[in-house]
Amino acid sequence: MLLIKNGYIKTMAGEDIEKGYLLIGDDGKISEVGSGEPNIEADEIIDAEGRIVTPGIVEAHCHIGYGNGTGSGFNEYSDPFTPHMSVIDAIDPYSDDLATAARAGVTTVCTGPGSTNLIGGTFAAIKTVGKRVTDMIVKYPLAMKCAVGENPCNDFGVKQNRAPRTRMAVAAMLREFLHKCKVYCEAKDNGESPAYDVKMEAMLPVMRGELPLKIHVHASHDIYTVLRITKEFGLKFTIDHCTDGERVAEDLAELGCPCFVGPSYGYKTKREVDNRSFGTAGVLRAAGIPISIITDAGVTPIQYLPMFAGFCVSEGLPMEEGWRAITKYPAEQTGIGDRVGTLEVGKDGDAVIWTENPLRYIGAHAKTTVILGKVVHNEG
Repeated sequence: MLLIKNGYIKTMAGEDIEKGYLLIGDDGKISEVGSGEPNIEADEIIDAEGRIVTPGIVEAHCHIGYGNGTGSGFNEYSDPFTPHMSVIDAIDPYSDDLATAARAGVTTVCTGPGSTNLIGGTFAAIKTVGKRVTDMIVKYPLAMKCAVGENPCNDFGVKQNRAPRTRMAVAAMLREFLHKCKVYCEAKDNGESPAYDVKMEAMLPVMRGELPLKIHVHASHDIYTVLRITKEFGLKFTIDHCTDGERVAEDLAELGCPCFVGPSYGYKTKREVDNRSFGTAGVLRAAGIPISIITDAGVTPIQYLPMFAGFCVSEGLPMEEGWRAITKYPAEQTGIGDRVGTLEVGKDGDAVIWTENPLRYIGAHAKTTVILGKVVHNEG
């Protein structure tokens, strides 16, 4: 058993515990969360010395774990539609970026294909330590990647001189593909036996409403295109990036649509991110939308996720909402809230002891990271 005592416990499930403790059992699950001085014998005891203790940080959208060498990329340029691609076939548990995430207190990441393809393949939620990806999985499949806007047009139209070259083609090709998926799915559900199609098979959970589309979309007019198409086919989805969220906040709030906001840091490398701002998260939250803050790593470094949440706080997001946006909300919105995101009995024993509040002080960082009851990083 592992006992963390004398900590300022932010459970993210209720009130903070000013002088509290956290006990994680041999099964890697949280067995007790309490206040005061615990009278508990444990195999390992860590004195937090009054420091903040939080759940492990959850990254709701990134592209890490693909390894560090040639041929390990996360975009499949051979076809605009590759729903049969699976991220777990590409994950290298020894990838440097996973180790970096763990050291920074990011204990669970939702990682998957990039934004080259209109339909790119399946995402997975995994722990950031391990030696075999199947043992690291928190949930798989998590979502089916979809992308609209500039990236598909550039990667196919500009670089390969093939469709899609325009936003019109992106929408038209998506509709055509989704119609084929609908016909195939209806045939299967009616007891028919259409000719086997690996792409159509991969899309069955999406068409049946069992798996959401994880939609890369920045610009407001692209967001409205997404809303039209998903309504036409009755699909579940999340809005990932949501750069123009301020312009469409009322409509997204009416739908109750989960929004993963970011990355809000870095150069404005394309027109669709002209309105990139750390203020977007606060505007969306004020509209009633529970939001998650993301790094889109490796677009921006995953170790700075807490700092980015702090920048959002400085631009209007309430402090507690900043914490929830990197713990509780991403866990809930990606369907893994039963395991991570809060410090509650029965959930995974993932916790972070911070040197100071990283949402308030730029120099603050993870002093100790615990994943499934094991200390994976400790400054001593």
